[in-house]
Amino acid sequence: MNGIDLTVFFLYMAGITIFGGSFFRKNKSSEAFTLGNSDIPGWVVTMSIFATFVSSISYLALPGIAFLSNWNAFVFSLSLPFAAIIAVKFFVPLYRRINSPSAYTYMEQRFGPWARIYVSLCYLLTQLMRIGTILYLLALALNAIIGWDVATIIVVTGVVVTIYSMLGGIQGVV
Repeated sequence: MNGIDLTVFFLYMAGITIFGGSFFRKNKSSEAFTLGNSDIPGWVVTMSIFATFVSSISYLALPGIAFLSNWNAFVFSLSLPFAAIIAVKFFVPLYRRINSPSAYTYMEQRFGPWARIYVSLCYLLTQLMRIGTILYLLALALNAIIGWDVATIIVVTGVVVTIYSMLGGIQGVV
């Protein structure tokens, strides 16, 4: 990898960190940090939900599985835009109408604390596996491009994402 490629890589990492950090001063309360003051437009939430599901899994794993076996996993991923639209059309307004900051609070209000704990635990475990897979696949691709060790790429990417998420809150992430 030459100097120009490394410069672009580091400028990108610095750019997303600065962008996330630009929301730091705007977050005056925990509500602003976690909910974005509940004023993020629905279409932005839709795009963010969709972008969340478009990851290295979408670009590397699903086409690989489709090539090796069948198209089931890939075809399933085509439903994600529709799922994002349904979530924003029905669930986001529901949470805003009942003044619930998340699905977990709603689950607790509707079914009790056991439901919130169960759903939170399931989501947390699923996301830990998913994020691990995403970071690993990203590291494999970047390893081929920049030649860094896979573990180093995972750590650098994880640290940058953590920094801009901590600084910017939900608005920095969305």
